[in-house]
Amino acid sequence: MKATLRSIITAILVAEAALLLRRHKPRIVAVSGSVGKTSTKDAIFAAIKNNVYARKSDKSFNSEIGVPLTVLGLPNAWNNPFFWLRNIIEGFFLACFSRSYPEVLILETGIDRPGDMERLTRWLKPDIVVLTRLPEVPVHVEYFSSPVAVIEEKMKIVQALQPEGVLIYNNDDTLIEERLPEVLQRKIGFGRYRETDFTIRADSTVYQDDQPVGTRFSLQYFGNSYDISIEGTVGTQLAYSCGAAIAVADELSVPIEAAVASLQELRTANGRMRLIPGIKSTLIIDDTYNASPVAVEQALSALQEIRHAKRKIAVLGDMLELGKFSTDEHRRIGAMIPGVAEVLFTVGVRARAFAEGALAAGMSEKCVFQYDDALKAGRELQAILHPGDIVLVKASQGIRAERIVEEVMLQPQQAEELLVRQEKAWHNIA
Repeated sequence: MKATLRSIITAILVAEAALLLRRHKPRIVAVSGSVGKTSTKDAIFAAIKNNVYARKSDKSFNSEIGVPLTVLGLPNAWNNPFFWLRNIIEGFFLACFSRSYPEVLILETGIDRPGDMERLTRWLKPDIVVLTRLPEVPVHVEYFSSPVAVIEEKMKIVQALQPEGVLIYNNDDTLIEERLPEVLQRKIGFGRYRETDFTIRADSTVYQDDQPVGTRFSLQYFGNSYDISIEGTVGTQLAYSCGAAIAVADELSVPIEAAVASLQELRTANGRMRLIPGIKSTLIIDDTYNASPVAVEQALSALQEIRHAKRKIAVLGDMLELGKFSTDEHRRIGAMIPGVAEVLFTVGVRARAFAEGALAAGMSEKCVFQYDDALKAGRELQAILHPGDIVLVKASQGIRAERIVEEVMLQPQQAEELLVRQEKAWHNIA
């Protein structure tokens, strides 16, 4: 019954959203890929918001019900049927009678199972598609016949582009490149390692008193160089997101200088490589929103590049929804740990394979700690921390690794402001 009711609500909201789009005809920017969608969506909004009336997906509203809610500008009603009824009524009046509407919609589009993107593109036809990255073993692969099937499903958003639409893509991703000949629309690349339309250069971590406080890089475009600095986060991932954002801003006729200036104000979303002060004069890299193999690799790379740490500690929880690839991917990434961190905490049954990989690669048993529960891992982590330690915490959302961060952050009273999944609905989940 619950699934049936959800399907009915989704169908009504989709119909209302489709009508609203037909009436107002905003330009639609759809962000897709297997990693970095939310950060890229947020960066695009930051780059254009001062020049264009725009709306972005709230948090990670990228599901079959999240996208129409964003189009309608309505909140998630969670499990409250009365709030869903209110949403349906408000959606009807918005769809039929609203007078003003954003010029640009920035929508994060995700998939969980086969057919998700196909259903979305029946009513959503974007003007711009941004492809972040298509890793070889994407999250949600357990519901598909193969990783290629996941990629093919995601690429359907490109096939849904308007006739004059443009594809903005990660030029460093060979999986995307292999599929470009099939795409007839205009194509604009962004990347770091290979020369392309918007090329990232000289990315580095910013330090203050030997503590990382942000990241900076330059963007090359038609012989011009633009310097960008973002506070409160580290890692190359954000540089990619900002490269895509500038490309979108340029396509929307926002001056690049204005887009760059706006990006300096960007605050990355909670749970995505956020720098948070920890107890005992430590520093936490909070990347607890979700996890996939490529995202964990990127986070470990960022941890490895940080200087001046007394010790580096990797706290890694299960990477979920990998199906038959799960054990091998956990072990493969575990083998990277000895070259990155001095201490490894694992959280969850699947994450034990992180430890197996790390131990096989030469990490001492004395430096590996394994737990099944996030709260216990957080309490145990408190005991081993020393001043100057830098702690990376990353896991799929089912592990609730934000609870670990709350245990070791300097000001836990700020958890609601700084951490992911702090809504009452999440707190009610064990």
